[in-house]
Amino acid sequence: MPQSSNPIAATFAPHDHQECAHRALDEAAARLAEQGARLTPVRRRTLEILLESHRALGAYEVLDRLAAEGFGRQPPVAYRALEFLVSHGMVHRLQRLNAFTACLHPGDDHHPAFLICRSCDKVAEAAGVPIRDSLTEIAGRGGFQVERATIEAVGLCATCAAGGAE
Repeated sequence: MPQSSNPIAATFAPHDHQECAHRALDEAAARLAEQGARLTPVRRRTLEILLESHRALGAYEVLDRLAAEGFGRQPPVAYRALEFLVSHGMVHRLQRLNAFTACLHPGDDHHPAFLICRSCDKVAEAAGVPIRDSLTEIAGRGGFQVERATIEAVGLCATCAAGGAE
C-alpha cells in the first residue's frame, strides 16, 4: 500500500495493490511460522485470492476460484481454509456481507472496525480500539459486559461519492 498519513484513504485510492498484497502475504507467512502453523497450498491460495483486491468475497466465490485451479469443488475445501485463516488472524469475517476479507496487518494483534463502500465493495480497516473502548464504557454503564463486537460501517468511499454514486 502506498505510504500515506491516512491508511483508510490509501485503501480506497487507486494504487499498486501488488505491493500491499505481497507485504500482507509475507507477514502472514511469518506469523504462521512463529505460531508453528503451516500455510498449505490451499490456505496460501485462499489468502492470495482474498489479497487480490480490497474487497470481501463470499466463501463460494473463493471456492469457485479454488476449484478452477484444481483444489477441489467441495465446500469444505474453502471453509476449512477460511476458518484456519480467520482463527490465525490472517482473514477477517464480515458479518453484514457474510464474506471474508484479507487482513492487511496480519503481523499486528488488532481488532479493526471495517469501512465498507456500498458502491465499489472495497473494505478498509480502521483502528477499532477507540470505538470498542467507547462501546464497552457505554455498555458498562448499563451493567452490560461486552465480550465480542464486530464494527462494520457502510457508506461511500471518496471516489464513489465524488463519482455521484447513490
